[in-house]
Amino acid sequence: MTEDLELIDNYSLQIRQAREKRGLSHEDLGKKIGEKVSVLRKIETGKMTPNHQLAEKLEHALGIRLLVPPSEPKIPSLSLPKPPEITLGKIAHLKKRKTETAKE
Repeated sequence: MTEDLELIDNYSLQIRQAREKRGLSHEDLGKKIGEKVSVLRKIETGKMTPNHQLAEKLEHALGIRLLVPPSEPKIPSLSLPKPPEITLGKIAHLKKRKTETAKE
């Protein structure tokens, strides 16, 4: 069931705020969930993403939600063609053509 869940976008901020709200140091939280302090620091700075098992431990220890149902299916974005560039040369050419047709 946990595989159907995804990590929230702002997980690092939520973890840090919840830890600080409970007055826990990295060391205290590490002992509580059996995790290295360095791992917790990397997670809080966003340098590391917790796996589902660690996210569940953090949820339980901190009383927060980190794993939620997917908001919508991940569909690759379509790349639309870029509109043609307008350069000064093209503008000058168009103006020249416009003046030539106006004279006729």
